[in-house]
Amino acid sequence: MEYFIIAFAVISGLYFHWWLMVRIRRWSNRDLALSMAGEDQAKRDYMLAQLTEAQRLKVGRRELEAWLQRAADAYPGNSA
Repeated sequence: MEYFIIAFAVISGLYFHWWLMVRIRRWSNRDLALSMAGEDQAKRDYMLAQLTEAQRLKVGRRELEAWLQRAADAYPGNSA
């Protein structure tokens, strides 16, 4: 019975750690996209849509910032 309790505690701890890391990664990616949008609500919506597209295309973490920056530069409402 002690082994079951230990195994349960370890598995629960590992699962919680994984869940927390996934949440933090999502929050940081969302913050990155929103920081590139500024205060413009339309651009914020656009950047969140671009973040969703990057996730769908499975853009890697190393390339995500550059990918989002290109998307922000290509925003149709940018004043040129």
